[in-house]
Amino acid sequence: MARCGDKLLVAAAALLLGTFGAAAEDARINTIQEIFQHLRTCWKPPPVAKARPIDITVVVSFNRDGNILGHPRISYESAEASDDDRLQYRIAVMEALQRCTPMPFTDAMAGAAAGRPFAIQFRNRKSSPPTQERRI
Repeated sequence: MARCGDKLLVAAAALLLGTFGAAAEDARINTIQEIFQHLRTCWKPPPVAKARPIDITVVVSFNRDGNILGHPRISYESAEASDDDRLQYRIAVMEALQRCTPMPFTDAMAGAAAGRPFAIQFRNRKSSPPTQERRI
C-alpha cells in the first residue's frame, strides 16, 4: 500500500511533467532570432576526443510545417580542419537539425520562414581567429 507522501510525490511529479509539456508546446517560434536560439538548444558538438573544435555554417530552408526543405548545404568550415574533423562536425550539424525539426513555428512565422534560406553558424571555438576582412 502506498503511503500518503508517496502519492503526493507522484501527483506532484505528474503535475510538473504536465506543466513542462505544456510549456514546451507553448514555446512556438515567432521570430528569426528564435529560430537560431531553438537550433542552439539542439547543438551537441562532437567530443574533443573525436574532433578538434571548428566553426561550421550550414544553409537550410524550412517549409511551413517546420520540416527541412530540400537538402542542407555546408557553406563554411574552418580552413585548418582535417577531413575527420569536418566529417564529425557535419554529422553533428545534421543530428542537431534532426533533433530540432520540425520547427514549432507560429502561423505567422511559418509563412515568413517558408522557403527562405537560413545560414546557421555553429561556432565551437572559445574565440574565433581574427578575420582578414577589413571594414571601411
